Amino acid sequence: MYKPLFDEFLTSNNTLRVYEDSKLIFASDKDRLLPLMEYIGKFASNHRDVVIFDKIMGRAAALLCIKANCREVYSPLGSKLALEVLEGKGIKYHLGKIVPYIQKPNQKEMCPMEKLSLDKKPEEFYQLIRNLLAESQR
Repeated sequence: MYKPLFDEFLTSNNTLRVYEDSKLIFASDKDRLLPLMEYIGKFASNHRDVVIFDKIMGRAAALLCIKANCREVYSPLGSKLALEVLEGKGIKYHLGKIVPYIQKPNQKEMCPMEKLSLDKKPEEFYQLIRNLLAESQR
């Protein structure tokens, strides 16, 4: 059901799309975790069992998918760390390529958000990111 929508997503400028059944309820072209944070803050409390398309599914994004009431994720790239989180919550996933962890662009080092998400629970990580975003806007 979602394969044609996911193929369209992959060729779009969007970095995140959220569907309830086949209805698009949120889309964004912002970078990193900002789209998921925005979706959770504005829409997640009104929706359950959503399907999320994300350009990169690392552990940080997987934790936020739990917070977003997600039942299924699609991404061209995911990390083994994300799989552990998704499998632990019974969230279905469809990933094009699986890597040990998400890396910083053009480097071998672990992405800072992937590193920050280690040993965190969904709510704990969400609050941490919210606080970091609030501090950066001061």
